[in-house]
Amino acid sequence: MAIPPRLHLFDLDGTLIRGSAAAVEISRQLGLSAEIAELERAFLARSLTPDEFAVRARELWSELTQAHVAAAFDGAPWLEGIREVWADIRAGGGYCAVISLSPDFFVERLLDWGAHAAHGSRWPAVPFTQPVNREGILNASAKVKIANQLCAELGVELDECVAYGDSMSDAEIFATVPVAVAINADHHLAGLATHAYTGGDLREAYELVRLGR
Repeated sequence: MAIPPRLHLFDLDGTLIRGSAAAVEISRQLGLSAEIAELERAFLARSLTPDEFAVRARELWSELTQAHVAAAFDGAPWLEGIREVWADIRAGGGYCAVISLSPDFFVERLLDWGAHAAHGSRWPAVPFTQPVNREGILNASAKVKIANQLCAELGVELDECVAYGDSMSDAEIFATVPVAVAINADHHLAGLATHAYTGGDLREAYELVRLGR
């Protein structure tokens, strides 16, 4: 049986959350689904940079409360088996981390599920009294930088890592680590993934890595 990599790096939007994203779930709680869909389309078309997307989303979410965030997190369409996979990684002496462009106040809730680290874009505290600091908003390249930082902190090499993702924001990290799993992925990851999984259970995707299939 193949030994799994020591550090597992998970994307959030479209990966751990199937067919949705933190921004979409937050906006749904505020009755702003149409408005965030327009921003998402512009972002996917690359007419909005990650920092500009965040500034626009902050304007939409002027009434956001911690109760909205909690409801968005609890109601999101998460993959099955996330806690179980992370518990298995921990039991085997490995590490699991989430790296996402989404707001840190959403991403960091996954620490309670068993992630060793959860890195998101730095947003002002909820409820908002401050603007978004554009320098704190992550992009695709930042995922690689954070992965390197985590490796240094945990005493792991990049060649002991596996990345899980679904879209263009994961392409750089997929090209950096030796094992990459495309989960419900779009065409941007074609040819970059070691494994591809379509479905609703992270345990099944993890099994591809664990068995080295």
